[in-house]
Amino acid sequence: MWPWAHAALGYLAYTLYLRGRFSERPVGLPVVALGFGTQLPDLIDKTLAWYVGVLPYGRSLAHSLLTGTVIMLAVVAVLRLRGAETSGTALAIGYASHFFGDAFGSLVSLSFGDLVFLAWPLAPSPSTETVGILTHLRDIEGSPLFLFGLGLTVVGLGLWYRHGLPGLRELVGLLTSEGRSPESDVE
Repeated sequence: MWPWAHAALGYLAYTLYLRGRFSERPVGLPVVALGFGTQLPDLIDKTLAWYVGVLPYGRSLAHSLLTGTVIMLAVVAVLRLRGAETSGTALAIGYASHFFGDAFGSLVSLSFGDLVFLAWPLAPSPSTETVGILTHLRDIEGSPLFLFGLGLTVVGLGLWYRHGLPGLRELVGLLTSEGRSPESDVE
C-alpha cells in the first residue's frame, strides 16, 4: 500500500475508534501522531533495506508483528511518560493499521505465503531487495489494489476535510518550530 493510502486507512480506523469509544472526532496532535504511526514501519524498513542495506527486505523488522509490537509499545510508553497518552494511542492505531494495509492485497487474493513478513525474523524474508522510492514511483500502474488505495485516500481526505483538517495547524507548527507542548494533546 502506498503512503497516502496508509494515512487514509489509519485516519479511518482512528475515526471509527474515537466514534465507537468516545463519540468524538480526531483532533490536533493525536492526528499528527497517527499520521506518523501510519508511516513508521516504512520509514524504518525501507530506509534500512534500500538505503543503508542492513535489512534484507523493505518489509521486515518494523513490519513484523513481533518486533513491530515492541516498537509500538516503546513509543507509546514514551509518549505516555511525556503526558501524551492520547497521541500514543493514535500512533499505535496508525502503526497497527499499516500491518493490515500491507496484508490486505494478500488476504484478498488468498496469497497467504506473501504474509511471511508479519512473522520476521521467525520466517525468512521473501527476497533480498535493493530498490528505492523512485523505482517504485516509476512503476506505478493502475492495478485494482492501487486503485482501491486511491479510492481509500479520497474517502480519507474527504473525512479529514469534513472534520476541519485536524492536526494540520499542529503539524505546521511543529515543522516551523512553533510546536505545542505534549500537554496540548487535545483541543
